[in-house]
Amino acid sequence: MKTKRDILRAYLTNFIVLVLLFVLLAAVVTSGALSRYYTGVLMTIFINIILVTSLNLTTGFLGQIALGHAGFMAIGAYTAALFVKAMEEQAGVVLLNGSSPTAAGILFFLVSLVLGGLMAAAFGFLVGVPALRLKGDYLAIITLGFGEIIRSIIENLEFTGGAQGLKQIPRTANILVVFVIMVLCVTVMITFVRSRHGRAITAIREDDIASEAAGIHNTRYKVMAFVVAAFFAGVAGGIYGQYLGVLGASSFNFNKSIDILVMVVLGGMGSITGSVLSAIGLTALPEVLRSFSDYRMLIYSVVLIIVMIFKPSGLLGHYEFSLDRLLGRLFRRNKAAAPLQEKGGDRT
Repeated sequence: MKTKRDILRAYLTNFIVLVLLFVLLAAVVTSGALSRYYTGVLMTIFINIILVTSLNLTTGFLGQIALGHAGFMAIGAYTAALFVKAMEEQAGVVLLNGSSPTAAGILFFLVSLVLGGLMAAAFGFLVGVPALRLKGDYLAIITLGFGEIIRSIIENLEFTGGAQGLKQIPRTANILVVFVIMVLCVTVMITFVRSRHGRAITAIREDDIASEAAGIHNTRYKVMAFVVAAFFAGVAGGIYGQYLGVLGASSFNFNKSIDILVMVVLGGMGSITGSVLSAIGLTALPEVLRSFSDYRMLIYSVVLIIVMIFKPSGLLGHYEFSLDRLLGRLFRRNKAAAPLQEKGGDRT
């Protein structure tokens, strides 16, 4: 059993590594060595990490298949984009200084993400309350329809830009700010999973009947997990819209939801760190294979099939990677090897 000292050491190790990564990223950005292409790849990775870890709350930890995560992303994206456009056009707030966001721009960017997340969470509650009272695969069917309904509504509303899309969105998403937001989102989700609420959700996944017999309010916790996942999907959507500067409903179709689900399954349904690794790998892999333009998607598909054949539980399954545990094992191994080396030296 871990002591408070072990837990504190683990948190401190992770914090130091994250600070070093932030400093490295900041140094690369300020030096101008990071091109627009690589900035876009990194931004996409950060957005996908939030999306995949949030969907893992529903699919991995709760054990309910959801096929409309792109719908919640779309709600968050359009809510955040409309808010910052209103601040810039109607309130006259200066959000951009050339191509860089101002202090007011970053502030309203953060506010817009919260609003986008809350709006997505509200729709998640409306969808989850009736769907999660039922047993079986009803959530998958309902969320599939929900995602397509949201896309169709967006394409037919005038204030969302209709089929032509929403344009001239202030590009206030700064890569350093987005990195911090991504880390905070993942940290909150890890904390949520390890809390008593997260343990109750995992118990529902393991045995629905036994958890209810033990006094867990199944419907309440199912809706809670679904709403939290929808909130973070909305946050990811808000970042997405304010990075690209333009939104189209076709970007949030059924294929987008499937892409997110594939990342969850590949990383391991029930592993936050697995979701992070799969989001990084499956976002970077098509870019690495871009030089093989004719066979890129074929190689990408073959890699996925091979991983699923030889590792059907995903890269990590339910296992969580721990940097502190890895360093502890290396330290103990080196410590155990030291006396052997000394004995060997004495014999010579």
